[in-house]
Amino acid sequence: MPNIGGRPATIARDDILRAGRELGMRRLSVKAVAVRLGVTATALYRHVDSRWGLERLVGESILAELRLRDDPGHDVERHLLSFALQMRGFMLEHPGLVTYLQLLFPRGDGGQRLLNTEVDALVRRGHEPAAAIVLSGAVASLTIAMTASEENSMAAEEADGAGLDRERQAVRDRLAGDDRLAGPSAALPQVPRPEYVRLLLTASIRGLIGSCPPGRPVAEMVADLAATGEGL
Repeated sequence: MPNIGGRPATIARDDILRAGRELGMRRLSVKAVAVRLGVTATALYRHVDSRWGLERLVGESILAELRLRDDPGHDVERHLLSFALQMRGFMLEHPGLVTYLQLLFPRGDGGQRLLNTEVDALVRRGHEPAAAIVLSGAVASLTIAMTASEENSMAAEEADGAGLDRERQAVRDRLAGDDRLAGPSAALPQVPRPEYVRLLLTASIRGLIGSCPPGRPVAEMVADLAATGEGL
């Protein structure tokens, strides 16, 4: 409750972090934290410089809990897939975190620690540090984007599952009525969403490794990829 009369309520940075964690990233805002603590937004700004600072405080605190497992027996492909799936699982366990990561990664100590951990793991598998940064960043970006799409779908299901089912059925009906697409679409295997994500990540990672195998300079990879898209 707001402090009415008397001395203003005093808060510390830890109080802001606790309130932010209780709200979660999806509901996080300066106003929501201030209301939860019974203080004004001005009181919060004495400890966090802006909305960005509040997001970074809470988001990096959550990220600090992610400890990546590294199986020494995994080759580069399996290692990067494991990295992606661990990130995906963690983001889905913390609704709203993916939106924070999608804007910029890494934004603070937690993300930087993860990137350092992943770069070290790839260097141990034969990559130069620069290439390891490129691969780690690319896989993280793909995983974040795909998880954001998943979270949007899950939010739509929660908000109006019946309506979303109707939309999906309408898509199936449209494909079934298309002379060119009906047959091939019907023959496609029905893959659960988690398996579809895993397959798509595997294919993407395989392509990244093919473009940037151990020992290939990043500049050479960039020039090769740029040449492919030249003139398009």
